Amino acid sequence: QVQLVESGGGLVPPGGSLRLSCAASGSTFSFNTMGWYRQVPGEERELVAAITRGGSTNYADSVKGRFAISRDNAKNTVYLQMNSLKPEDTAVYYCNGWYYRDYWGQGTQVTVSS
Repeated sequence: QVQLVESGGGLVPPGGSLRLSCAASGSTFSFNTMGWYRQVPGEERELVAAITRGGSTNYADSVKGRFAISRDNAKNTVYLQMNSLKPEDTAVYYCNGWYYRDYWGQGTQVTVSS
């Protein structure tokens, strides 16, 4: 059974940085696309950043220039480096992998507050 396990969330002051990691286990394939989504209570889950197996990236306008997504195909792992964090970045962040269907992690809380 394929599982995506996130780590690296937590509490950080405005202007701070965090690095999220997501490792896939139990898969015999490499995800076509891996990415990060986030969700706050009462709102829809939104795409933060995504990266293809070939390294092409896509970012939400709200995080361009502050966040950077990367992946290690050999390890089936994706990372999200988040810099210059703002209170509006507070959310549960979910790892996503796509290989003929969506796979989701359990989510990790990121809280930006002083």
